[in-house]
Amino acid sequence: MVETSDFKSRRVRLMNQLHARLAARGSPATAFQSTPEPKMIGHFARGRQLLAGNFLFSGHLIEAPGVTIWDAAARVDTATEAAHGFNWLDDLAAVGDNKARIAAQDWMQEWIVRFGNGAGTGWTPDLTGRRLIRWIAHGFFLLRGADKAASEAYFRSAAQQAVFLSRRWKAARAGLPRFEALAGMIYAGLSLQGMERHVQPAIAMLTRDCATQIGADGGIPSRNPEELLDVLTLLTWVDAALRDAKHPVPDELTAAMHRIVPTLRAVRHSDGGLARFHGGGRGLDGWLDQALAAVGDLGKPAQQLHMGYGRLAAGRTSVVVDVAEPPAGASAAEGHASTLALELTSGRRPLIVNCGSGASFGPEWRRAGRATPSHSTLSIEGVSSSRIAVNGSGQEVLTDGPKEVQSEFGEVADGVRLAMAHDGYRRTHGLTHVRTLDMTADGRALAGEDLLTTLDAADEPRFDKALDAETLQGIPWSVRFHLHPEVEAALDLGGAAVSLTQKSGEIWVFRQDGAQQMRLEPSVYLENGRLRPRATQQVVLSGRSLSYATRIRWSLSKAQDTPLALRDIDDPTALDF
Repeated sequence: MVETSDFKSRRVRLMNQLHARLAARGSPATAFQSTPEPKMIGHFARGRQLLAGNFLFSGHLIEAPGVTIWDAAARVDTATEAAHGFNWLDDLAAVGDNKARIAAQDWMQEWIVRFGNGAGTGWTPDLTGRRLIRWIAHGFFLLRGADKAASEAYFRSAAQQAVFLSRRWKAARAGLPRFEALAGMIYAGLSLQGMERHVQPAIAMLTRDCATQIGADGGIPSRNPEELLDVLTLLTWVDAALRDAKHPVPDELTAAMHRIVPTLRAVRHSDGGLARFHGGGRGLDGWLDQALAAVGDLGKPAQQLHMGYGRLAAGRTSVVVDVAEPPAGASAAEGHASTLALELTSGRRPLIVNCGSGASFGPEWRRAGRATPSHSTLSIEGVSSSRIAVNGSGQEVLTDGPKEVQSEFGEVADGVRLAMAHDGYRRTHGLTHVRTLDMTADGRALAGEDLLTTLDAADEPRFDKALDAETLQGIPWSVRFHLHPEVEAALDLGGAAVSLTQKSGEIWVFRQDGAQQMRLEPSVYLENGRLRPRATQQVVLSGRSLSYATRIRWSLSKAQDTPLALRDIDDPTALDF
């Protein structure tokens, strides 16, 4: 079956290369008829690193002063997306000086020579759409001072990529990859002379995908918050490009953006970053604010589930919890076994996190990052709430996960409550995981309870069988709270509490009741754009279930002498390889 998957991938790659070469036979564009303003937010520091010859691809740093980006990318097998998508062009444009402009022009012209005939791995619909959007948005930056031959090569290649997209957009996976391909077609059709015929078909497909791929709750099938931000960003770019060109904006596109905004607000922490679930990170700095401002929807998200996530927020504290079944279908290949996992952020500082996606650090880290123990929730030793198995196409997908996930928001005497449950361990152990979170009205305390229990008599024989397999020593479980790398943790009160100190000076105290043991263990923080996983710690509560119900209570509260607000000017998101 894996051979079938390899054959299919090879066939898709060959078809992409064939259509790229055929597209080169079409009539080239000769000039811009309009150019949208660049909306991309680049990173000045990364741009300076590129000019110094420091190239970062999927966690690999290539230090090669005087070498082009294509020679550097050839040294890393997984560099295709980072290099051929031309995201680095945003960073060079952020630098914006003469040296940056010449580097951008040279690297673009070298791409045309090396890969413009359909060679290489960069000819996929999504990467082509991403690349073409940046070529057009940064068009003046790329063509300023260029000679006639370089300008003609630019327009010829841009037109080729637009034609390629018109023929191959259907090969893009539904979701973000297809949105990228269609947005690239629209950009090209609006901006390049001779490409106008591609605008209307692309808009028609985009409006269809807005209706089918973006749910009524503003969510997407992958349930990846960062991917949802990327989708909204693309839609705002398309919306602005259409308005700039005096082209009508479809109602479906506008409606889709307004559905997405409350969902992104619901999965946004108090520090402005996104919750890290199902392969997503905190999002590129500034992009979320820009996208929300472009839509102009300032409404507060309702207290309900958004894309399967629950949110509690009060004072300076935010908590986001995964309260839905893991992604299914094609998205199961990227999903995480994170049901009922939480993240907590206080002010500008993350406190409790999930380990994150390890995809940029290789397949083993990717697999580890998807397992339940890499998330801040309860797990039964050796078992994830959703299992990972290889499907018929050779992909590692989530399977045998929770079939029923329940939740309810409510009020308590001094705050708000979110009660949840999932049955991911019911088939194997007869146990249901119930989690209750109570946040005080001032956001200074969070009380939690995790319960492993049988729900009815039919579950008891499964529990007894699982208990027998442990020679009646009890079913081992752990409740994990992964800490952000900038949190300093120390056992206090003879091991009865854990003090968690932020760099801002804020102190939180963790206590528990019901676990046989509480300890600090090593953990990792898997962050895209880093050279290696960052070492951190985790608070681990552990014990064994010997009866049909096991209850663990825990609490997080700010130390009494911690002020309501702190002057926190150190930037926790500063660039650091």
